[in-house]
Amino acid sequence: MSIRDKLSGPLGFGTAPLGNMFRAIPEEEAMATVDAVWDQGVRYFDTAPLYGSGLAEIRLGAALARHPRDQYVLSTKVGRLVLDEVEDVSARDLGEKAGVFEHGRPNKMVNDYSADATLRSIEGSLERLQTDRLDIVWVHDIAQDFYGDEWLEYFNQARTGAFRVLTRLREEGVIKAWGLGVNKVEPCELTLQLDEARPDGFLLAGRYTLLDHERALQRLMPEALAQQVDIVVGGPYSSGVLAGGSHFEYQPASSQIMAKVERIKTLAQRFGVSIKAAALQFSLANPAVAAVIPGASRPGRIAEDVAALKERIPLAFWQALREEGLVAAHAPLPLV
Repeated sequence: MSIRDKLSGPLGFGTAPLGNMFRAIPEEEAMATVDAVWDQGVRYFDTAPLYGSGLAEIRLGAALARHPRDQYVLSTKVGRLVLDEVEDVSARDLGEKAGVFEHGRPNKMVNDYSADATLRSIEGSLERLQTDRLDIVWVHDIAQDFYGDEWLEYFNQARTGAFRVLTRLREEGVIKAWGLGVNKVEPCELTLQLDEARPDGFLLAGRYTLLDHERALQRLMPEALAQQVDIVVGGPYSSGVLAGGSHFEYQPASSQIMAKVERIKTLAQRFGVSIKAAALQFSLANPAVAAVIPGASRPGRIAEDVAALKERIPLAFWQALREEGLVAAHAPLPLV
């Protein structure tokens, strides 16, 4: 059974904002946001130890504890151990994502993709999430944006450690699926070339969006489809810049990015289309994509996401995007 078949629909919820990404979110607001997700019928929740040093997992676990475990799908990630000791959050090395979770917990995090650390990471996540099982486990951030030129060393550690452990857990029925959770295309392409690793999917954040998709279209999307490896698109709003925010790639957006967003917005306004609808429906139009998982830190955003999936977008809008060079010539488009 594919990841697509395991999910309850094309829309999930990414919980990075619950880890105090960019800002300190009051506890009541975080809980209300998860409640709003549930009330809107969304049943796939994705989280990670990285998100606020376990804060997102703790908050999500507390909110979901009120619901039967069989009624939702849960994924988290391995590759970082959250320790009891604390550290200076501002001095934490997160590569290109420095400062993203400066408002999170001060618990020290250790990067480790070995077999032993993978099992310990899962154990810690289960405790924070107040659950007895995980459905999907993603190997987190073995890519250039976190590790620079050393990323292949971390990838190889995961290949001989986490990949094998997660394959065994899947075979034993402990988890239902595993794959990579990354912000770059290259680790996914490399994994698809391996003989010994057979992932079920990839959580690809920010690389198959309305703003940034050409690299993924070259090889990854067709190869994933050929191998029946499902893509879950994280960050479909490109860190918020496509939804009224000012961040792209977790950092303040450049003037070039903002200019491109304005061009898309201008077309959206001309055709009476919400930019959220355009973003979500574009990502889902690729046959390799099983789901999109936008994040939110305010309850009202969830209804907007659900409405965006249902919005009817005129064919002329997609044609105009293509004519103006705002989407790749060979990108699958809705209703085209």
